[in-house]
Amino acid sequence: MKKTLIAAAVMAASGVAFAASNVTLYGVIEEGVVVSKAKHGDNKVELASGFAQGSRWGITGVEDLGNGYNVGFVLEQGFSADNGAEGTAGKAFNRESFLYVKGGFGSFGFGRTGALSYAQTQAILTGWAFGTSYGGSSWTSAIANNFGRMDNVLSYATPSFNGFTGHVMYSNGLTSDSAKWSDNNHYYGIGVKYQANAIKSSLIFEAADNKGTAVPAKTAGDLLSMQEYFLVNGLDEDKDGNKVEYATWSKDKANKAEYEKWAETELATAEEAKRPIYVINYGLEYNLGSWTPMFAYQFAHQNNGRRTHMFGLSTTAQLGGGKAMFGARFVFGKDFQKKVGANDVKVDGDVRAWTIGAGYEYPLSKRTAVKAYAGYADSGKAWKEVEDVAYNGYQVFLGMRHSF
Repeated sequence: MKKTLIAAAVMAASGVAFAASNVTLYGVIEEGVVVSKAKHGDNKVELASGFAQGSRWGITGVEDLGNGYNVGFVLEQGFSADNGAEGTAGKAFNRESFLYVKGGFGSFGFGRTGALSYAQTQAILTGWAFGTSYGGSSWTSAIANNFGRMDNVLSYATPSFNGFTGHVMYSNGLTSDSAKWSDNNHYYGIGVKYQANAIKSSLIFEAADNKGTAVPAKTAGDLLSMQEYFLVNGLDEDKDGNKVEYATWSKDKANKAEYEKWAETELATAEEAKRPIYVINYGLEYNLGSWTPMFAYQFAHQNNGRRTHMFGLSTTAQLGGGKAMFGARFVFGKDFQKKVGANDVKVDGDVRAWTIGAGYEYPLSKRTAVKAYAGYADSGKAWKEVEDVAYNGYQVFLGMRHSF
């Protein structure tokens, strides 16, 4: 009630009428210390905001229209508690800016929000104890394929039918829809969620056509000529520092073959960025009272890009007056990327990775909790040398969250 009155006072002071609306101000502040080390990297100690739960403040409002209909909104802005920076530069409400109508037909809304497999009010992802947070254990970490928050969204959810709800989401442009329709980067999502008694489950299919934000396809004229390639790559000197003439170097069949392979890869990579990607997520949770076992699966496919399967087993449990979380997952498949991780590793072939994590949240009060986490990741085959804690390395976190 107090938060509602404060929000009402803010609205009134700004000259905005809110009549019969119920307006609430809320927020979360989380801060902690993260100790991490990636393979071949340095030990790092960082003060981090929102490692387990993003720091944010927001305003929600609902107005009853009568006859079972109501209109509501969500305005939510993320920020970094350690330096006060806004979540996304230039966006006043980067986490969510959403207007919706609810009634007997279900719920329809539009604005900026998270994908069905991500977070925010329209998300339905289930089956993973750490959700979309907790660093390397996040279901949306670097080894996974997920869609995040998007602009220009239209979202519809059906009423519940014996615990089942249907969900459809479309983005007319993930970051912009000012170009002609065929040049915008579109998102398409459809999902089903079941929640009744002790069971919670979801099945989600999502795709992005990768048009507007993709790297434009290169032509042969966009590439370095063989002579430019020779000079840019420092091939005009041998290993002893002696000068090499281009005319001599270019006559070597091996050198010519190397250049042609490079050019072919450059063209293929540019074209690959424009190929659509498809992702399926399935999750299942069964509440047994003091603990909830979970299963999650993801399949991702992009022609000549990433094609992976990811399996996760996890659980939450009531332990020592708080909530414990444990999870392990395994990823395998194929990947093709020009740059992966901090050391510019190029990947083209079979990949695999596994991650384990454990977390604990202990409430000091209804609004304040202490949080801890430890996670470890190890990868093999083409991901073996990637210098990123999501692939290879460890993280330890200790922090505090306060909500209002």
